[in-house]
Amino acid sequence: MLIPIWQRILGILVYLLPWSDAIPFGRNLFIEFPLLQWLSLPVLPLVIFEQTIPFGSLILFLLLFIAVVRNPKIPYFLRFNTLQALLIDISIVLLSYAFQILLQPFGNALLIRSLSSTILIAILAIMLFALIECIRGKEPDLPGISQAVKMQLY
Repeated sequence: MLIPIWQRILGILVYLLPWSDAIPFGRNLFIEFPLLQWLSLPVLPLVIFEQTIPFGSLILFLLLFIAVVRNPKIPYFLRFNTLQALLIDISIVLLSYAFQILLQPFGNALLIRSLSSTILIAILAIMLFALIECIRGKEPDLPGISQAVKMQLY
């Protein structure tokens, strides 16, 4: 089945939500390599929205979940990618909380900086894979996450 261009573009845009929550993991990487800061430009409007509106990220999350994922009138391709992006986002938020709670006492140690940079690079790889698959009009098949999405949507 051929996926229309507008669905592919919207499928790409929903992955900006997890990318916006992943950017803080790259703080040290952005200091070392300033050109990498360009990777944060696509999410600036989203970050501004989330910071200016109280509970902006929660509102956006609920809006995407209720209006897109749970709406059977929305094409399956968009519902799939939106739910997958939301599950990735939940994982990133939980990971950031774990970093704050468990690793905060260690300060800015080399191990913490390396782990944080590795997480950002892994998330970037996931986002690039999802972006390429959406451009091709295919569902990004991420082990574990895609199966959970399919179980929720069927």
